[in-house]
Amino acid sequence: MNILFVGDIFGSAGRRIVREHIGHVCEANNVELVVMNVENAAGGFGITPQIVEELFELGVDVMTTGNHVWDKRDLIDYISVPAESQDRPRRVLRPANLLPGLPGYGVFEGTTESGVDYAVIDLMGRVFMYGTNDPFHLANDLLAGIKAKVIVVDFHAEATSEKVAMGWHLDGRVTAVLGTHTHIPTADQRVLPGGTAYQTDVGMSGPYDSVIGVEKDLVLHRFLTGMPGKFEAAKGNPKMCATLIACDPATGHATHIERIMLGE
Repeated sequence: MNILFVGDIFGSAGRRIVREHIGHVCEANNVELVVMNVENAAGGFGITPQIVEELFELGVDVMTTGNHVWDKRDLIDYISVPAESQDRPRRVLRPANLLPGLPGYGVFEGTTESGVDYAVIDLMGRVFMYGTNDPFHLANDLLAGIKAKVIVVDFHAEATSEKVAMGWHLDGRVTAVLGTHTHIPTADQRVLPGGTAYQTDVGMSGPYDSVIGVEKDLVLHRFLTGMPGKFEAAKGNPKMCATLIACDPATGHATHIERIMLGE
């Protein structure tokens, strides 16, 4: 079974490059499950229900987010649906370890067209982040209630050390631990000894003539002067960054992982 995870979509350039490539990548690799991090899809900050619907039309099964999940407030009503729903709004996740009582859900359990049960877990780190509870112990609790063998974890975190630690913590218990948030693809993809595919950061699907997606002149101005300014999403040199994982659906153990970066 092949799984495609598409890294953080950033702005209109990211949406455009993903539209250009996701179809042929899925077809060429017989992809059965598509997961996509979408928290920066609307101008680099958050995502709207309209953009969610547009991305679902590309064949996405589950969408994950992170610290920018609440940047577009109309998403709150969109994801406030019953837990048992299988409709599109229920397939848009926010980090499971946010503070209690917030809208939405951090886990989705579904079944592929071929009948394989799967789960997607969205977690956020605590190092250099805020507003989250312990993701390590929560991961243990969540896994205790999941019956599927194929489990994909999006760990949206800043610190490399925290991401690596989560990979080892979940090795052998999930199919993949894939890092998001820092927007720079890392070259450390591997299958850990227990059968978990790991990559510290999948990378951004967005404009690479930028500073992690933002117009570079605006960021340089802040670094050079210390003065604040409004950031805007860049558009130049877009690339789709994704990770392809092969796994045994009977055990959930990964057998292969590879990075994908495609430009215009």
